[in-house]
Amino acid sequence: MDVLVTGAYGRCGTAIIDHLHDDDRYEFTYYNRSGRADDDPYGGYETVVGDIADYDTLREACEGMDAIVHLAAYPYTDGEWSDIFEPNVLGMYNVLEAAREAEVESIVFGSTNHVMGMYELENAPEIYERDHDLVVDHTDPVRPDSYYGASKSFGEDLGRYYVEGYEFPTQFYALRICSVRSEEYDHPYGDAEIGVAAGEWERGSDEYDEQVARMKATWQSRRDFAHQIDCCLQDDSVAFDIFSGVSDNRRRWYDLEHARARIGYDPQDDGEEWTAPPE
Repeated sequence: MDVLVTGAYGRCGTAIIDHLHDDDRYEFTYYNRSGRADDDPYGGYETVVGDIADYDTLREACEGMDAIVHLAAYPYTDGEWSDIFEPNVLGMYNVLEAAREAEVESIVFGSTNHVMGMYELENAPEIYERDHDLVVDHTDPVRPDSYYGASKSFGEDLGRYYVEGYEFPTQFYALRICSVRSEEYDHPYGDAEIGVAAGEWERGSDEYDEQVARMKATWQSRRDFAHQIDCCLQDDSVAFDIFSGVSDNRRRWYDLEHARARIGYDPQDDGEEWTAPPE
């Protein structure tokens, strides 16, 4: 299967490289705003250098592809509309239009938990504890918490329109990704440790502990994320659907049963199994 990955050298794209690149079932081409030097850990891979807002370059890269994993985006909740529009709105349109013209069968879209972020904002910090009983699934009303979340909700809707309104793409998988981090911070203490490194708080502070509690709920390990991508690429039954992107965390508030039943997602990690950051 020939697969184009946009935003390939971000946190999620590199998880695909780490866990799926050597899989004989796939031939990956990576699309990114910049390449990587040969001595970079992610150097030496076949890369198309281009902006997601550059339709002509993207369209050429889509030729002959069986699937696109679309991860390129502006990813921050504090972004203004001017930050969001080109990468998230125009970029989403470009991917779907290029897929339509190139007759690409399948799109796996990196959506976000922030499509449903108001549920968290309303219930935090109690929602981070194990005894909180809220569960959010793909049938609940969309409640974005930012321009970023709203742009990803738009991407889901536009994907549905293309699948139902055009001949291609024929499949669209929206993954509401929770907390995937770089390899160094790929654990439920990751965000807390990032804050320590930035001088924002100290270990053992209330701020540190809250970050740990949240990540124990929202963490999606890099291997679980790559596995979920694999489940989508191997599926032949879904036309359009939405799935939570999260590991099997006991204190999560995002539903996993739908992804388990629909695409066979079987996450291996649980934030609760960690009691301290790695040494």
